[in-house]
Amino acid sequence: MIQVLSNCVIPLMVLFVVGYGIYKKVDIYDVFVDGSKESFGMILSLFPCLLGMILGINIFVQSGLLTTIIDWIKPFFNFLNLPSEIVPMAILRPISGSSTLALLNNVLMNYGPDSFIGRLASIIQGSTDTTFYIITLYFGSIGIKKIKHALWAGLFADLIGIIASVVVMNIFF
Repeated sequence: MIQVLSNCVIPLMVLFVVGYGIYKKVDIYDVFVDGSKESFGMILSLFPCLLGMILGINIFVQSGLLTTIIDWIKPFFNFLNLPSEIVPMAILRPISGSSTLALLNNVLMNYGPDSFIGRLASIIQGSTDTTFYIITLYFGSIGIKKIKHALWAGLFADLIGIIASVVVMNIFF
């Protein structure tokens, strides 16, 4: 029953929008085409921001700086008796969501979803966000240039999310 409902949600939403447009006597196709035309301008304004972010992430990862940071932080994690396998995930999560999903997949394949490290990695994935992506995409799309305070607040929230993940894991598991 849930699977059938899940498969019908988006088609029902589209049908509702079309039905509402017909009810309000709106030329649905022309409105759709006008909206599509407007989206090209937005895509063109976002592209340089995304390109810059992707370039910066690739330079960061390919330069070896990430490996150096991970090697520097691992002893601290070992001192806290935390698995060092989550260090790359904790560092990359604010930068790239797709790379941390790949790391999460790796952890789950190697250790299993019900292991301590599998649960910890899953909680970190769910309790942190891609701060740099959000700031680049959303702030860049509306032209905000002064991002210092938002960046620090986002990174602090990511740090709190990682700490809370560890605390939750130690309390409940």
